[in-house]
Amino acid sequence: MINIQTVSLLDLLPHSIRNDPAITAAATALDEQLQVTTDMITSLNIFSRSTEWTNEETDQLALQYRPPYYDPELSVGQKRLLVNNAISFHRHKGTAGAVENLIKILFGEGSVEEWWEYGGDPYHFRVVTNNADVTTTRAQEFIEAVNAIKRLSTVLDSVTISQAETLPLYIGGFIHVGERIII
Repeated sequence: MINIQTVSLLDLLPHSIRNDPAITAAATALDEQLQVTTDMITSLNIFSRSTEWTNEETDQLALQYRPPYYDPELSVGQKRLLVNNAISFHRHKGTAGAVENLIKILFGEGSVEEWWEYGGDPYHFRVVTNNADVTTTRAQEFIEAVNAIKRLSTVLDSVTISQAETLPLYIGGFIHVGERIII
């Protein structure tokens, strides 16, 4: 199989003209130019090199791809993830999965409970997360992010903070088997 990234025109020439010095020189000269063009083409795939984006590049790409929620004050890593997932967000916008993915990128772990899962009113949902900042310092940001990706017909009932801690639990037992004789 021929690799298009490393192929040489000399390899593609028919045997009848491969030994001609003029054809060989022309093919060699074209190989250098084609390799430069191939390298430029591979650099055009911006999503494969998303880890190399600068802060300014990420902001410009956000203007182009328009993720549902974007704040220039976020960390570069979060902004890269938002731009990388922008197309997926737009495809799945309005679903519980899209809300969960956005929450995971911005606030860490989180899940969506639909109204039928907790006995709420129809078209309502609630969010369960482990990030306490969601209800304190970043509450407004959280609400804006959820409103940007949820269905317009749904209502966010509440945000529940769940916290899991390791708790040493000791259980003991005692069994006594014996006879009691009363005289």
